[in-house]
Amino acid sequence: MAEYIISMIDIPAEGREFTFTDQELWSEPAQACGLQATIVQPLEGRLSVFPQGPKACLVRGTLTGRIILPCDRCMNDAPVDIEQEFDIFEEIGDTDETDEPRLREEGDIVVLDAGAILWEQFLLALPAKPLCTPDCKGLCSKCGADLNEGPCGCSADDGDPRMAALRGLTIPDRKKH
Repeated sequence: MAEYIISMIDIPAEGREFTFTDQELWSEPAQACGLQATIVQPLEGRLSVFPQGPKACLVRGTLTGRIILPCDRCMNDAPVDIEQEFDIFEEIGDTDETDEPRLREEGDIVVLDAGAILWEQFLLALPAKPLCTPDCKGLCSKCGADLNEGPCGCSADDGDPRMAALRGLTIPDRKKH
């Protein structure tokens, strides 16, 4: 993955805005981690970086675009609008030992890894369970047919056979005395 590094030495106290439209910023890491995402409306990241002393900064940003993910129930295309706003405070030494710092010193210069911030915000913007439609019926667990196209003809599931004795159980209405 290409790095998108911002040198903090060039940023005035009132801050500076950066725009990122290179689609490889999102497509390369998505492919590397096995995420089946197709970009259909180019993703655009905008960052406003405000220095907060010599070793810290505030990053305000937005990430917009549209992608296609596989539906969690039927594997058809599920369009996802990406509209993420974020505010992040970065400080040198503000990560645990397993994380690559996004704000770090390289020699005498403090740099911000904008690519890491935008990738993280992209992942946070993704739905946990993308659906092609809110009422997606999914696939038949027996034959694999797409139930959105109609019934498949498989017999109805009778449920767990261990619960058969409880199927006819009725609970009396307590309001009638």
